Amino acid sequence: MRRVRSTDGVEVAVHDLGGDGPPLVLVHATGFCGGVLAPMVAAMGGRFHAFVVDVRGHGSAVTPDGLDFDWDGFADDVLAVVDGLGLEGTYGFGHSCGGAAVLDAEARRPGTFRALYVYEPIVWPTPPPAGSRDFLIEGALRRRDRFKSSAAARANFAAKRPFSGFAPEALDAYVACGFETADDGSVRLRCRGEWEAAVYRQGLVHDGFSRLASVTCPVVVASGDRYEAFGEAVVGAQVAALPSSRVETFTGLGHLGPMENPTRVARSVTDAFAG
Repeated sequence: MRRVRSTDGVEVAVHDLGGDGPPLVLVHATGFCGGVLAPMVAAMGGRFHAFVVDVRGHGSAVTPDGLDFDWDGFADDVLAVVDGLGLEGTYGFGHSCGGAAVLDAEARRPGTFRALYVYEPIVWPTPPPAGSRDFLIEGALRRRDRFKSSAAARANFAAKRPFSGFAPEALDAYVACGFETADDGSVRLRCRGEWEAAVYRQGLVHDGFSRLASVTCPVVVASGDRYEAFGEAVVGAQVAALPSSRVETFTGLGHLGPMENPTRVARSVTDAFAG
């Protein structure tokens, strides 16, 4: 793991997972960390040289207090990684907020990515109705953030949705990268509840949709068919706004599909970039 300086005093954490192919930068969803995408990378069989990123407020990133978590900062983090590692001919994968981040990075600096694969990117064609996402904000603020051990944390999450639907290796990865360990063996969530809530609030006013027309590289917009985050109409609007894109729908998966079935999503990503 190394850290790369971004804007606002943030130092983004980058985990080099190796591989022999072209570079692939992967960005996680809100509340998670780059490590949860490691099982998906493993299923790609070394076809890409994979770099998973912990953006501001998540995982091992260094995040100053008082940050407002405007979503422009997530695109800053992606561009800082590409520049800091000197990557060229790069593919990009983003999940949820991470999908919005890689799309916005490419929109702001066309040619950054050779192609993109985004799984349910949170890019709204019109702002969601007032109060429609309050449950996410309230849930983040109520979330239990301390456990007596990593094993206790894993047992807690394994017993409740949505984590109970994760592949075991993805849940293991979340506990490993999402928590920091104290001297007494207890663990605490790295992504503070107030930070996660701030990310959700800012996501409601993010204007990334207005820049999708500037994303001219090939893009796959993937989603599960359970439509837990937004409906089919939003996916259709995103694809219509992107100059070169197509839809990939996963039967039986939801918004957290990359953790629910890493192998299945990995196969689709590999096929998309090979094409």
